[in-house]
Amino acid sequence: MYVPFTPSGANVSVKVPEGWARATTGASTVFSDKLNRIEVHIAKATTAPTTSSVRSLDVPRLQGSVPKFASPNVRTVVRAGKPVVLLTYQGDSAIDPVTGKVVRDAFERYSYFHAGTRVDLTLSGPVNADNVDPWRTVSDSLRWTA
Repeated sequence: MYVPFTPSGANVSVKVPEGWARATTGASTVFSDKLNRIEVHIAKATTAPTTSSVRSLDVPRLQGSVPKFASPNVRTVVRAGKPVVLLTYQGDSAIDPVTGKVVRDAFERYSYFHAGTRVDLTLSGPVNADNVDPWRTVSDSLRWTA
């Protein structure tokens, strides 16, 4: 089951799996359960993201922050009837503090824009996990409330 989440002070809502752990730091809220993760990052923006801007600005930033970042692919897709920029890539998870293990993750990062607000919705889980339907449910659920 999915429940709506609206970040404090934001004009956007997205459905997330019920019961997942939630942590908010600054403009980002992360939902996690076992090896899967959803991050919602809100920022003011003067222009909408494009495939070119994501490729030239976001990819280099992620290369510097995601361990073993690889295989970036940027394209425009349609979610909830509107075009959004999708960046897919792979990288290593953080080290599990209990087991000390690292998992190879697949990432889908959707960049939405509306009225001066950019939302980056990043979905991640182990490579080859069957997250297609859940990630589609979450990425299709984003709605602007104003």
